[in-house]
Amino acid sequence: MKTIYRLTKKKVWAVALVLLVNSCDSFVEVDLPKSQLTTATVFEDYATANASLMAVYANIRDKGLLTGTNTGLSNQLGNYTDEIIPYGVPSSPSRIFYSNNLLAENPSVADYWNTTYNQIYGANAVIEGLQASETISDQQKNQLQGEALFIRALLHFYLVNLFGDVPYITGTDYKQTSTVSRMASVQVYENIIRDLENSITLLQDQYRTAQKIRVDKNTANALLARVYLYTKSYAAAADKASAVLNQTDEFKLEDIHQVFLLDSKETIWQLQSAESGQNSEEALTFIFLSGPPPLVGLNPDLANSFIASDLRKSNWIREVTDGTSIWYHSYKYKEQNFTSISKEYSIVFRLAEQYLIRAEARAYQGDLIGAKEDLNKIRHRAGLPDTVAVTQGEILEAILQERRWELFTEHGHRFFDLKRSNKIDAVLSSTKSGWNPSDGLFPLPQSELSTNPNLRPQNPGY
Repeated sequence: MKTIYRLTKKKVWAVALVLLVNSCDSFVEVDLPKSQLTTATVFEDYATANASLMAVYANIRDKGLLTGTNTGLSNQLGNYTDEIIPYGVPSSPSRIFYSNNLLAENPSVADYWNTTYNQIYGANAVIEGLQASETISDQQKNQLQGEALFIRALLHFYLVNLFGDVPYITGTDYKQTSTVSRMASVQVYENIIRDLENSITLLQDQYRTAQKIRVDKNTANALLARVYLYTKSYAAAADKASAVLNQTDEFKLEDIHQVFLLDSKETIWQLQSAESGQNSEEALTFIFLSGPPPLVGLNPDLANSFIASDLRKSNWIREVTDGTSIWYHSYKYKEQNFTSISKEYSIVFRLAEQYLIRAEARAYQGDLIGAKEDLNKIRHRAGLPDTVAVTQGEILEAILQERRWELFTEHGHRFFDLKRSNKIDAVLSSTKSGWNPSDGLFPLPQSELSTNPNLRPQNPGY
């Protein structure tokens, strides 16, 4: 039995197809192994249904937007903005991102689109299978569906911020997805919020695992706080951030040395490594021991923007020199090799962002005292004094700068912050020779526009 696995032509013959995602390329035709479970069988049993969802988590970790490898957003959006400089071979994809020379035919752009929609397909397959199941308990269904809804919302959040108007896919019927049209960004956000609200009603209050590798209600609230901030719903953003920050038994700001360790109390959600003893891919991507860097290095302007007493500079950045030249690399994750037990996983959401979300939301609402209190918590952890910002404008500028220092090389925050603050053209046109106003959106893959004309028009500038 043949199964087509792509956004524009796919059908659920078996939810076990989710388990194949890691081993097959996007938009390819694969044979369904005879040993794989059929859809009905998968969702007769919680263990196999759970395994299908865990395969989606693994796929998110290993490829696409949120992977810690050099193809993920942490690296490529760092190159695209002002965080990272490429040093690798001239043919390195990072150089294309750094020069802001993306084209509709670029394979990295197509991979982001295809892989993300494949991951959304996997989440949708889990949701549909659970809804049809008559044997899995309601409590177990709720948890798995809540996690899958969160994943669907999260992935669409990144797509809408990269590509603008995009399809919001909630099913697995190829007859519908093969002719789907783009949805206005405001409607995409409405769907994201709806999925997250439903997710919150289904998810447990606390983690099912101590390592925070599964989504729970706190994770959904954390993403919803970010979504409300991006959509300028500031009161709601502050409320959702507070819902996480008030869980003081569960979370706290860690000492600067502890933030990125596996058992950090600051972590809200992280992606588990593939094997015991394996650590984050980010360390492999960013750390180098001698110069020049084999792939990328931190932009010296970023490294030198920290004052000497900032603990983030001494703990999260490393300097490498050959006696003549100096290079810098991100040192948030420190374990490049296998260890006896894993010490670092890839963190997707952490508490510091929630303080900065609430600080910004409070500032926009005129609560300048509360905004400064939240901002100063992040500054104090970094060994810095209270902010000197006074006016609303000064405080908002200070928060944006603090986000640059706190969240660098973490899934593209800098790019998204510059876009939503309407500063991206002013900042990047003055620091990058290849920046154009149209670069605030990625091009839609030409292959998709050719296959499905309903996705047209192409984004401006491409």
